Amino acid sequence: MVNELSIEKLRWECDQKMLRFKTTEEISPLKEIIGQERAVKALRFGLEIKEIGFNIYVAGRTGTGRETAVKDFLEEFAKNKPVPPDVCYVNNFNDPYEPKAIELLQGKGKIFKRDMANLIDEVRRVLPEVFKSEDYAAKRDATMKTIKEERKKLFEQLNKRAQDEGFILQSTPTGLLIIPVVDGKPQSEQDFMSLKPELKDKIQKKKEKLSIDLRSAVRHLRGLEGKVNEALKKLNHEVAHYVIDHLVDDIKEKYKKFTEVVTYLKEVQDDILDNITQFLKENEDSSSDFLAPWMSKIPLKKYEVNVIIDNSSLQGAPVIIEHNPTYRNLFGRIEKEAQLGVLTTDFTMIHAGSLHKANGGFLVLTVEELLKNLFSWEGLKTALMNERIIIEEAGERLGFITTKGLKPAPIPLNIKVVLLGNPLLYHTIYMMDMEFRELFKVKAEFDTAMDKTEENMQKYAAFICTFCRKENLKHHDVSAVSQIIQYGSRLAEDQEKLSTRFADVGDIIREANFYATQDDSDHITAFHVQKAIEEKIYRSNLIQEKIQEMIDRGFLLIDTEGDTVGQVNGLSVTSLGDFAFGRPSRVTSSIGMGREGIIDIEREAKLGGRIHTKGVMILSGYLAEKYAQERPLSLSARLVFEQSYGEVEGDSASSTELYAILSSLSNLPIKQSIAVTGSVNQKGEVQAIGGINEKIEGFFEVCKIKGLTGQQGVIIPKSNVQNLMLKEEVVNAVKAGKFHIYPVGTIDQGIEVLTGVKAGERQTDGTFTDGTVNYMVDERLKEIVERLKEFPETPTKGKKEE
Repeated sequence: MVNELSIEKLRWECDQKMLRFKTTEEISPLKEIIGQERAVKALRFGLEIKEIGFNIYVAGRTGTGRETAVKDFLEEFAKNKPVPPDVCYVNNFNDPYEPKAIELLQGKGKIFKRDMANLIDEVRRVLPEVFKSEDYAAKRDATMKTIKEERKKLFEQLNKRAQDEGFILQSTPTGLLIIPVVDGKPQSEQDFMSLKPELKDKIQKKKEKLSIDLRSAVRHLRGLEGKVNEALKKLNHEVAHYVIDHLVDDIKEKYKKFTEVVTYLKEVQDDILDNITQFLKENEDSSSDFLAPWMSKIPLKKYEVNVIIDNSSLQGAPVIIEHNPTYRNLFGRIEKEAQLGVLTTDFTMIHAGSLHKANGGFLVLTVEELLKNLFSWEGLKTALMNERIIIEEAGERLGFITTKGLKPAPIPLNIKVVLLGNPLLYHTIYMMDMEFRELFKVKAEFDTAMDKTEENMQKYAAFICTFCRKENLKHHDVSAVSQIIQYGSRLAEDQEKLSTRFADVGDIIREANFYATQDDSDHITAFHVQKAIEEKIYRSNLIQEKIQEMIDRGFLLIDTEGDTVGQVNGLSVTSLGDFAFGRPSRVTSSIGMGREGIIDIEREAKLGGRIHTKGVMILSGYLAEKYAQERPLSLSARLVFEQSYGEVEGDSASSTELYAILSSLSNLPIKQSIAVTGSVNQKGEVQAIGGINEKIEGFFEVCKIKGLTGQQGVIIPKSNVQNLMLKEEVVNAVKAGKFHIYPVGTIDQGIEVLTGVKAGERQTDGTFTDGTVNYMVDERLKEIVERLKEFPETPTKGKKEE
């Protein structure tokens, strides 16, 4: 017979003496990622290798502290890395639609912006003063004097010529008019028309000849005006150049190591000299009453510097975590503003994205959010492959936008991208996206559990210390730390492991701090931790209590006393997302004559999952191996989960179903006080299953409601003993002899516990020991075979009878 488990094997207790401290105030904070040696090694390799494509995919379950651990690791790693340069966008004077990008040393960007603003302000101040000076007026008059004299002489010659021919010249807004003079009197149009035809013809011919000379003179006059304008422009250029040359040279000297800046300053200087008039307007005259104030600033806006990346306050390489990786957030944006009903933009409206901010450092993205933004994912791959960042609209990238807009110069990209996601997504993307495997060659996988060594327990305590300091919580005494370590083992569902789901552990620490604060306790104790665990369960176990109430009131039929043939209490786990609990389900079998074999009613009703169907089919293999070596296996057995109205999935009830079949075949009743869990293989070995603690505790709760008799218990796979981390209430009940847990390795061991009858071994003659379970099953199967001989098998429809 199988011996029930001893108390020591039901739950691992943390020895407080191993922790060697009284409170977490006495220990040093954690300085590394714990329990993730494989992931840390992969991370370090991925960060240190310089070749292209060695970006990192951090795979792990949510709640393992991936993001926090990676962030802390990257920030520590980045401290010793050089600070990347500042990035500015400036106007391209040759093509304003393609702004230029300039990289400057850390902190130089905003200084350069300030220097340019000061330069333009100084130019606006000194140029008007120079052009109002007497010296400039003298030079201007001297320049124009010769031209004015030549112009005056030309007009005098034209007037004399006209007078000699009997005409006078009259200046009008539309030009010069030639007016005939007769008898010393200028002729009006009416007077001219009243003259004799011979005189009119004579005057007209003279006028035409004079007009030719006049046009030639006007052309010469316009040439003189052009010379005047050119001479004034040259004078203004020389004067302005003399004034601003030293201002620009001062900045050139300051930035002489930056070739791009020196080139840009030369272009600024040339543009100022080409547009001197925009600096000569008085501030008060630069805007009219009917114009908005911003309009006066437009002409000088082209001299501004747009610092999109300012790393002046940065120490080490940047670490950026982008939780919302939309295309605009990732690659930057070009804003537009409405001016007089028209959308306009310029280089000053260019804004950086996360890629710009992380350039020269590290960018962390959650792959789930990234894949929700298709443009972002494709754009990121393109940027990494081409090693440059291009700011453009998503629609323009796809060719949907044809209107002319800004095309800022690309910025060289030097970055390590770290993607956070689950392992399934990694394998899916790896198989479906060929570019992914070329760009993310390093996989750092976070485990959900670590070995329960003394060193790791000390690190667990250090994590608690760090967490309390980081979030300004009360420190834990040694009993509380011990309780949390045990909770970590419960989360891992393994007595030899500790969970690395630090998000869940952190929640318990926060809740325990809340209760410690309510109690005005100096430290968090084991009582507060246990209360936090219990209260967290209480907030989520309403459905569990409703099901237990339905069992207690008889709506759901579950017996915890008595014996019944072909009926076993199976155990399953119901997961509600944030909470999982175990519950018993009645499994029944019915046996009759027939050749159909084992019929799974769940499968026939399309309520059975594929794994559950596989488990049921294995039962036929077990029965054939055990009882059909000398004759065919002939029976008709039906299995069902009673009062089950949803899909049944998993094979953890396959041993339960087999026990029900064996009970029906042997006609031996099953103890209803004992519930069963465990899968089975064709050799009759009981295999490990998941959720063992929840299943045991679920049946215990039902037995407690119906009344503990001292006979109730659970049969579990022997290989699951190491997974036991049961509640203290269950352990105490076992200790008091009110509840029992039986580990079994085979079906024969389990059927003996359930029926109280020996399973029976096969003897040398091929039969089983008389009076055993296997003997009774074998005899019943023989009886069915013999009875079936009286009912020959009906030929299959459509086939000819022999």
